[in-house]
Amino acid sequence: MTHVLFVCLGNICRSPMAEAVFRHLVEQRGLSAQIAIDSCGIGDWHAGERPHTGTQKILREKGIAHDTLRARQITSDDFATYDYIVCMDEENLSALKRLAPAGKKVYRLLDFATAAKEQNVEDPYYTGRFVYVYDLVEDGCQGLLAHILKEGK
Repeated sequence: MTHVLFVCLGNICRSPMAEAVFRHLVEQRGLSAQIAIDSCGIGDWHAGERPHTGTQKILREKGIAHDTLRARQITSDDFATYDYIVCMDEENLSALKRLAPAGKKVYRLLDFATAAKEQNVEDPYYTGRFVYVYDLVEDGCQGLLAHILKEGK
């Protein structure tokens, strides 16, 4: 079993979007028994909340399930549990590197993207660009899934 954790600042916009998109891709490929997926935030401001209405709207428009998603904060146990800890931007990456045990690899989602020119998935909480962020997240999730399948992990 491969364990994948998506991380953003508050776990209401980008990381739950990535969790839902990645789970959708995994289910389409019939790999749900091989890949476990979750998301969390660096902070606890939104713990227990559903995703942002903008995230819910774009996922609903794309036919991607998201009803069970609830925000939570990253824990020290997550670093032991998850094979892939995948964050959305440089700020998240820096925070995770400070929290992670020595030697634990942390990735940015767009490191796996094939079409995106950016390195960071912008935060639509501030920009309102949920459709644009969805396109970046989908590209990164497709690349991540291809990477995991190639690695055979």
